[in-house]
Amino acid sequence: MRILITGAAGMIGRKLTERLVADGGLNGRRIAELLLHDIVEPQAPDLPGAKVTTMTGDLADDGAAGRLVAFRPDAVFHLAGIVSGEAEADFEKGYRVNLDGTRALFEAIRHAGISPRVVFTSSIAVFGAPFPDVIPDDFHPTPLTSYGTQKLMSEALLADYTRRGFFDGVGIRLPTICVRPGKPNKAASSFFSGIIREPLAGQPAILPVPRSVLHTHASPRAAVGFLVHAAGLDGEAIGPRRNLTMPGVAVTVGEQIESLARIAGPDTVKLIREEPDATIWAIVKNWPTRFSADRARALGFVAEQSFDEIVRAHIEDELG
Repeated sequence: MRILITGAAGMIGRKLTERLVADGGLNGRRIAELLLHDIVEPQAPDLPGAKVTTMTGDLADDGAAGRLVAFRPDAVFHLAGIVSGEAEADFEKGYRVNLDGTRALFEAIRHAGISPRVVFTSSIAVFGAPFPDVIPDDFHPTPLTSYGTQKLMSEALLADYTRRGFFDGVGIRLPTICVRPGKPNKAASSFFSGIIREPLAGQPAILPVPRSVLHTHASPRAAVGFLVHAAGLDGEAIGPRRNLTMPGVAVTVGEQIESLARIAGPDTVKLIREEPDATIWAIVKNWPTRFSADRARALGFVAEQSFDEIVRAHIEDELG
């Protein structure tokens, strides 16, 4: 089996690669070739019995996607993109990377005459306020950010290219992935991880929004599970509505902090400093809160049941 991962140097890309290497296969098939692509050089894993290739470049550049698809992958995990805060701050870059790069990849697959399973990471940012208490699967997506708009347009492309038989696509709308390891990124949601990750490492953290903010989360471990599960789903079971909202844990920021105190002790939360940020709040206040995710659950997608589980997953996976 030949697998292509775009955005392979990112956090989810690295963890997906680790999972595939540990499993040695996908959907019951052994991995024969693995191609990892990103704007920076991905780290090539040791995968005995398989050929591993890394490539760098911008997917939106002329010919870049075609060079990847010449590999003729059986499965494509399209994770490449820039995050919400950066897409909002740099309009042109957001559309180039998040939309033009996606369209280029889809077009390259179409012209190659192959029909792989394509798993695309979308976002709950495709939804915009006002929201009901629980957002159902049939809630109309009306994004209120450029990032959400770019993701929604890519979802529409994925559904149409699948309808036309150019590939077999599945879009998974990820909740906020928390706790993200490493350093903060430019996502407006970065603080959700920061207020847990930094105190666990004995470092101060900034909380830029009110503790009453309610949001849905899943761990990096769960996100990788979503991707692997999506790659093996039966297309007929999914049906024509190819973009699925993933399950997660809906908690307030205050409940996140309470979870941290339960697991790591009350002294850890003293490292959190509340400093309101109007720019971040302007984005976050328009985000959805909780979801039913009925279709995804019925199709077998599984996430954590509590935020305590998410904190413990971070400790186990990143802190030993």
